[in-house]
This record gives sequence, structure tokens and C-alpha cells, in this order.
Amino acid sequence: MKLCRYGKNGFEKPGMIDAEGRLRDLSKVVSNFGPNELSPRGLKMLSKVKPETLPIVNGSPRLGVPYVGIGKFVAIGLNYSDHAKEAGQPIPGEPVVFMKATTCISGPYDDVIKPLGSTKLDWEIELGVVIGTKAQYVAEDKALEHVAGYCVVNDVSERAFQMQSSQWDKGKGCDTFGPIGPWLVTTDEITDPQTLDMWLDVNGKRMQTGNTRTMIFGVAHLVSYVSRYMTLLPGDIITTGTPPGVGLGMKPPLFLNVGDVLTLGIKGLGEQRQKVVAHGD
Repeated sequence: MKLCRYGKNGFEKPGMIDAEGRLRDLSKVVSNFGPNELSPRGLKMLSKVKPETLPIVNGSPRLGVPYVGIGKFVAIGLNYSDHAKEAGQPIPGEPVVFMKATTCISGPYDDVIKPLGSTKLDWEIELGVVIGTKAQYVAEDKALEHVAGYCVVNDVSERAFQMQSSQWDKGKGCDTFGPIGPWLVTTDEITDPQTLDMWLDVNGKRMQTGNTRTMIFGVAHLVSYVSRYMTLLPGDIITTGTPPGVGLGMKPPLFLNVGDVLTLGIKGLGEQRQKVVAHGD
């Protein structure tokens, strides 16, 4: 299933994408998508809904974050060896874990706000893993059983802020630095998360091309690993690192300016588009 939320910010309705790519209204079935709907019981109920029986949503409404109730936004750094190299960092021996502020979360087509004092605004196409059932000290071979689905994530980063200390959070958690969506695609459609092509363009120029098979630590390993250090709850999301091609790694480095447009996507998970705007616009 491809689940989404559409409408004005703060007033989104639940929707489902049918086989022809049309948006269908689900508001008569559920009032919203949250942790209850992401549970095995909730997804089983939704799987019985026939998209063709739902009303078609006309026009091109805004798509918001595809679900609510994100308690933790966990991020993995340097999870592609080529990206670690371009960032001038050693290949990690175990996952690099940091947190993105939940206040950074935004819709897949919402503007990215360039913060005050920003000089090195950067992009990162990533696979997001959405937790559906509580995960605590889970074994790697059972880890994917705790996953509800997958999303496109843009781990927007301000490198000057990020590199001011050994902790990355302030360069990763600014408002609008976490676009998620357009859809949450359930695991019945994405049976193997390590086979997904991904890409990102800036102003129509291809910057990143990758595939999740080149992750240093795969999705199952990451869910298991993170669950050793923090209990993962339904709605939590893990964003799993980016392939090479970020602005920091260009020679010379290339960073985003007001007016730039980002387009990015992952096979089977849809596409995002963001315009960079100045703070206060």
C-alpha cells in the first residue's frame, strides 16, 4: 500500500494511492495515519480496503508528511563508503547514530528554509524506515518484522553548523530539514529494502545516484542495532544515510542558495521537490 496525507498544513486527510497513481480519499475509513494504523493490526485492516471503492481526490492538493506520531527521528551517518570518503571521514566500524529534531519534519513538497547565518546548506537523499511495532533488543533476523514501511527522506544539513562541534544535531535539526514522503509504502510492496535505486537533482542537474545495496549497514542491521540503545516505538523513523554526491564532497564544495530547487526520489517510494527560501519569506 501507498499511504499518504493530503491538504493544508495541519489539516491533512488520510489518502491512498491506487494502482494508476491516483490519490484516493481514506477519511471515511480512518481519521488519520498514526502509530495505531501502522501496527500489524492497523495495516491488516487497511489492506482489506479496495482503492477503487474510495473517492478520487481531484486537483493537485498539497501532500504532507505521510503519517503522524513520530516520536523519534533517528539518523545514521556515513553509511555509504563513498560518501564517507567524500566527507573526509573514515569508514565507520559500527553505525554512527544521531538524532534529528522532530520539529524539522516537513512535507515532501514544502519549501526548505535557509536558516539565519547559514553558509553551507546541503542535501542528502536517504531511505527512511518506519517502525510499526515496538523494537527492543531485537535480533537482526527478526528486525524487519518490526518495520511498517519505507519513505523518502531528505536529510537537509547545514555543514557550517554541523561541523562547529563533535555533535551534529544542530546542523541537522533546523526547521524544514526533514522532508518525509510523499508516501509511506508498506513492506508488502517493498520486500527487500536493499535493492532500491535513489537519486537527487539540484536545479535539474543530477548530483546523487545510488542504490541501497551499497549501504555499509543494511536496514535489518540498523533496526537491530538502534534497538539495543533505545526502544523503538510505532511511528519512529530511522533515516539510513546517503550515497555520494552531496555538496560538501564537490571540488570545490557546492552549497544551496535561495531559489535553488531540489528534486529527489527512490524507486517505488515516490519523489520529492523542494525550493530553498530565505528565513522570514
